[in-house]
Order: sequence, then C-alpha cells, then structure tokens
Amino acid sequence: MKQQVFWHTTARMPTEADLTPLPAQVDAAVIGGGFTGLSAARTLAQNGAKVAVLEAETIGWGASSRNGGMVLTGLKLPMQTIIRRYGRELAKRLFQVSLDSIDTVEQIIKDEAIECGFARTGHLLTANKPRHFDALQAEVEFMDKEFGHKVHLVSKRDQHTEVGSDLYHGALVDEVSAGVNPAQFVVGLAGAAERAGASLHARARVTRLERGTNGFIVETERGRLSAKSVLVATSGYTGKVTQNLQRRIIPIGSFIIATERLSDEVAREVSPKNRMIFDYKHYLNYFRLWDNRLIFGGRAAFFPENENTIRESAEILRREMVTVYPQLCDVRVDYAWGGTLDFAFDQMTHVGELDGVTYSLGYAGHGVAMGTHLGKSVAEAMLNGTVREHPFAAFDFPRAPLGLYDGRSWFLPLAGLWHKILDWAE
Repeated sequence: MKQQVFWHTTARMPTEADLTPLPAQVDAAVIGGGFTGLSAARTLAQNGAKVAVLEAETIGWGASSRNGGMVLTGLKLPMQTIIRRYGRELAKRLFQVSLDSIDTVEQIIKDEAIECGFARTGHLLTANKPRHFDALQAEVEFMDKEFGHKVHLVSKRDQHTEVGSDLYHGALVDEVSAGVNPAQFVVGLAGAAERAGASLHARARVTRLERGTNGFIVETERGRLSAKSVLVATSGYTGKVTQNLQRRIIPIGSFIIATERLSDEVAREVSPKNRMIFDYKHYLNYFRLWDNRLIFGGRAAFFPENENTIRESAEILRREMVTVYPQLCDVRVDYAWGGTLDFAFDQMTHVGELDGVTYSLGYAGHGVAMGTHLGKSVAEAMLNGTVREHPFAAFDFPRAPLGLYDGRSWFLPLAGLWHKILDWAE
C-alpha cells in the first residue's frame, strides 16, 4: 500500500517547475488554488480583471484533488434543519444553489473540454438501521413537498440493484448528483483559469495582509504585490494570516483508500449503477468506483492528514470496507491518503466580507460542486458589488462558543468520540 493520492496518478498535477513570477499589481488576489479559487479566478479574468491566484503549495494540491470526487446535491445539514433555522424562503434559495452548483461543474467541463469522467450517475444514501429507512421515507415526501425535488427509495429487498451489500436497510436515490475525477477536474480548471488570463502562483504562501488606501498589500513567501480586492478561498487550510476567518473554521481530516482494480464482474456487483454512495451514520463512510477500483473514504480520524493518521485511518477504512463488502476481504489496498475539510461551527457554508476581504468557506464535504459554483458566483458578486446579497451571506458566520478556539483544534478527539456516541445511541 502506498501513502499516495491515487487521483494524482491519473493527472499531470502542477509542480514547482511551473512557478511564474508574481505581478506587481492586480485587481484581485485570490488566496487558495483549489476549486473555489480557480473558479473565481476564471470568472474574474473572463470579465477583464487582472487576477493572481496565490497558493501555499502547488496548484490543486489540497482537498480539491484529494476528495472522493462526489458532486452532490444538498448541503451538509438536512434541509429540515435549514428551514427551521432560516425559514422556507432562504432554505429554498440555498437548496437551489446546490442544484445550480452541479450544473456549473457540468457547464465548465463542457465549455473547457475538461476530460475528467464527469457523469450524472446519482447518489445513494444508505440506511444503516431500520429507523434510518423510516427517516428516508419522510425525506422523500419532504423534498417533494417543500422543494419539488424528486428522490426515491430502494427497499432492503431490492437494494442489491444499487449496492452489493447486505449491511443496509434500504436506501434513498437522488439521480441528480454526479461523479468526477477531482484531480483531472482541478487541473482542467487551472488551465481554464490561465486561458482566461489569470496568473497562477505556486509556493506563494501569503504571510501578511495589510490594508492600504487603495486596497491591500499582500506579502508572500515569493515576494509582494498590491491588490484592489482579496478573495480568501483556503477552506480547511485557512491560516493565521486571516486569523478572524481561521477562528471560524475547523480543519477536519478525511481519509480514503483505493483498492486494486476489481474484475468487471465484482465491480458490477459492488456498485451496479456506479452511484456516489454514503451512509447515514454521523461517523460516515463514503465510496464509489473509478476505473474498477473501489474508492472508500470516511472520517476514520478527525485530525488532518499526516503519516501516522493516514496509516491508522487506512487500517480502519479497510475494516469498514470489508464490513460493507465481505466479498472484498482478500482484495488488496493499493493507495491510502488524506485531505483536510473545512467545517464551520454551524456546519454551514459561508460567503461574505470580513476585515475588508471577501471569503467563501465551510463546504463540509460538499466542496467539489459548491466550491466550484461559489467561486463563480462570488466572483460575479465581487464584480457587481453585491457580495452581501449572496444567499450564503444571509446569516452569521459564528465563532466558537465562549471564544475557546484560536485555530488549534484541541477538541477534535472529543468531537470524534461524540459522533461515535451518537451512532451508538441510534
């Protein structure tokens, strides 16, 4: 087993050899070279702005090329919760953004001719317990009534038409969701941003951000530039240079293993319709096929990735995989890796302006679709001066209760334990 991102073996990822000089002055500096930053840079450049993307590592290095490649409808929180918190009108706007986000990904891939295996194969939410299936039944009726969004159930008796496992008690199917190779997509998006006129700068970690009379002075590890506006698109890698944002974001590790190639027969048995599959648990698993490999991920450890957390998580995920699919007990795991997600304390995505900078953060595992779309829509709002009117700017972006968080996630083991307790209690 290699501690290596499998997706990186399928694409020509940008490297340090691709370094380009920093411009002295730009209209917009975008901090973060993932889906959000690249999508925003493309849109800004297409509208005549001079844009520089500043990435601490190499372009596409972070979660954008390390995730499961699931392009999903909805938000992290159930829409019932969203309605209770924010009311029906705003909830409907937010859900529509989630649908629009998949269209945006599809349209960019089409317009830019990005070869990344995009396919609307739908997603499958599996019920780990009978009561979960009862909740999914209510979800079908709720989504149709409140949002006119059609999803349907598959019973435990018929679930082998969707997933080759006896573990579950039925499932919910949403046909609108899609799958993609995230590394190929982020590389294609980077190329699209450059063709539009944006300049991309790797190894340009921002070390200081200072407001001036005409915008910002941005200090990086490779020099400085001035920018009329700044967009922070750093997700789970948000750092101290934007400390007021860092204190609102929890970096959480998510880990994935990729098996050896399965035979066509076994692959069809595992996932007959090649859905994006995830379960109902708080400590969830998610999985899908790519090139007959099973890509199996989950919150095996909440701490961000390092050599130890990757190794330990790979062992946990293999056990989870065999629990779901006993028929894969002798299948070799070829790759294991991790990435860092960004969760807000309210588990919502947030857009807005703070300390003069614009931000789009808090995707909570929905960043492939939402990050790409919000990069585009927030860039449009920056151009129009309407950031504060964005649907995801309509509610507060909270900090930790009692101010007990300074960006160091000391409480993650407790959070992991709490999620396990919730699953046990259910």
